[in-house]
Amino acid sequence: MSVSDVLIIGGGLHGCSAALHLTMRGASVTLVEKDYAGRHASGVNAGGVRRLGRHLAEVPLSVASMELWHRIEDLVDDDCGFESHGQIKLAESEADLDACRRRSAELRAAGFDHEEVIGEKELRELVPAAAPHVVGGLISRADGAALPFRTVQAFRNKARKLGARIIEGTAVDDVRRERAAFAARLADGRTLRAPVLVNAAGAWGGRIAARFGETVPVDVVAPMLMITERRAPFLKPVVGATSRTLSFKQFSNGTVLIGGGYLGHADPDTNRTVLDYARLGQNARTVRELFPAMRDAQVVRAWAGIEARTADGIPVIGPSATEEGLFHSFGYSLHGFQLGPVCGAILAELVSTGRTNLPIAPFSVERFRTARTA
Repeated sequence: MSVSDVLIIGGGLHGCSAALHLTMRGASVTLVEKDYAGRHASGVNAGGVRRLGRHLAEVPLSVASMELWHRIEDLVDDDCGFESHGQIKLAESEADLDACRRRSAELRAAGFDHEEVIGEKELRELVPAAAPHVVGGLISRADGAALPFRTVQAFRNKARKLGARIIEGTAVDDVRRERAAFAARLADGRTLRAPVLVNAAGAWGGRIAARFGETVPVDVVAPMLMITERRAPFLKPVVGATSRTLSFKQFSNGTVLIGGGYLGHADPDTNRTVLDYARLGQNARTVRELFPAMRDAQVVRAWAGIEARTADGIPVIGPSATEEGLFHSFGYSLHGFQLGPVCGAILAELVSTGRTNLPIAPFSVERFRTARTA
């Protein structure tokens, strides 16, 4: 039987980030991943590193995480492919621009000024390939994008370098409280024990929570992405749309990534996803309408990851309401990548000191219990 200070279930970005920050605080950590680190949503998402358009409850965490992203190489010895050319939501009408103005004002009222409305002149300077009908947008200038799988691997490798034990390719068959510790029985017969358990199991996080009597309403979903052949350079910022579903960016090698949250079908029991080609076609039509230069682009690959979306669209972060020593970090609802660095730090703070200075009350698992009993 192996014993450590903290046992983490889940080798996505949030699990690996928690492992890194805990080892930096001197804890002995064992992380278990049933596949390999970054196999699911963390490693195959669009790589958006954005504060733009965040749920207001997430903004303080997102702002703090962006500070870590801008010195990510100091943290994990790898730049993670992070580039900061800004993120922009295109406005296709005066109504869209009004929505951008309302959002910017709402954010300023909350004490944040990183989202700015830009008019058509600046929009054309930043995104010259946008369709003629685009009239402006909403920008967050220090946002950007990174390479997801490389990022997860960087966090995993740095955590292991600092002493974390990483077990991949072995599922946790059972986990339960046994007196003062949690005991996890692995599929290969080993048992791991630790007084602290971190549930970072992504799409499978709801199942872990349910083992301890906490029912979290999560859908297991499969956000889809496409990538095109190489195109001549035409775009630096990451682009979305104010009133449509879109995430759109061009890599330095010329290929173009198209996403935005269109969903395929996920089977968490088999790790399989099935693409919905009708919805991919809708995604592609949006791109053709907003970027005429993409009308003859050829899509060369499409895929989908598996992740969890909560009923209210924001994650579960913080201590269990039923089990002392259990901490949750899952349900990031298709936008957890940018939050990975800071949420790992938050989990390490909570485990080590019992508190954090960042406002995590909106992410409490208890909100669902309250909702059920109201």
